[in-house]
Amino acid sequence: MALRDAGQHGKARRRKALRRGLLSEYLAALSLVLSGHRILAMRYKVKAGEVDIIARKGDLVRFIEVKARATSLDSVFAVDGLTQSRIRNASLHWLQGRTDAGRLSLSYDIIAVRPWRWPEHFRDAF
Repeated sequence: MALRDAGQHGKARRRKALRRGLLSEYLAALSLVLSGHRILAMRYKVKAGEVDIIARKGDLVRFIEVKARATSLDSVFAVDGLTQSRIRNASLHWLQGRTDAGRLSLSYDIIAVRPWRWPEHFRDAF
């Protein structure tokens, strides 16, 4: 019986983490829209990787990883080399479908979402 309770507790933690992540992504997207960006995709997934948010302002396309952590520094350090690689792979896949890809500038960013704070945007983070 104790193992079953532990399994239920683990599922509840995962659901809570998923809700927190989704809320963080929407808050990050709102901050981008308010700064003049247009959201092109959220949770863009391909076999090679995933990008939380793809946003555009003029000819600049931002591929953004959103991290909800206690501090901004924790958010930045949570985006390791493997994560960066998966984001780049997904971004290249997304760009292949764009007819205007040759004139776009790219930025790989991190948005840190901290409790009770406005999201902090780290441009060209990697």
